Amino acid sequence: MHGTEAPSAWVQRWSHLVPAGGPVLDVACGHGRHLRWFAQRGHPVTGVDRSPEAITAVADLGRAVEADIENGPWPFAGETFDAVVITNYLWRPLLPQIVASVAPGGVLIYETFAAGNETVCKPSRPDFLLQPGELLQVAAGLHVVAFEDGFTDRPERFVQRIAAVRKPPDTSALPARYPLDATG
Repeated sequence: MHGTEAPSAWVQRWSHLVPAGGPVLDVACGHGRHLRWFAQRGHPVTGVDRSPEAITAVADLGRAVEADIENGPWPFAGETFDAVVITNYLWRPLLPQIVASVAPGGVLIYETFAAGNETVCKPSRPDFLLQPGELLQVAAGLHVVAFEDGFTDRPERFVQRIAAVRKPPDTSALPARYPLDATG
């Protein structure tokens, strides 16, 4: 069943950038693989999905919001989160709200399909495929820690991935350190 597989390796790799105990929003959360990942690490979690079945499946993990975010209002207006996580989902009109939902010091962890995917699998419609470098443009106001745009064969797909932090208002003259390796 979709959404019950292991958390994305990209999400796992960059989850150390989320401030300890900080609230996490999973957009189009499905059956909660990323909500579970963060809840098990002590983060309060919020998931949003239009599927009543998905929301029922994640209701015991934290805040579960059933909403059609493509045709209705953004249910988190004025709220921010220490992490906003999105995988395998793209609805361009929401991108400004998604980025605005990243709190100062918080991180956007995003991974979805990119142009070229139409040659190997679905989705194949351009509406659901990021154009080259598009996530870099989306995250232009954030500090990009990591970005990938290419092909992977496990499973075969074209993807773009970004981990980007909203710098906190800081009076320190030293640059922030965003570890590239969670083990080091």
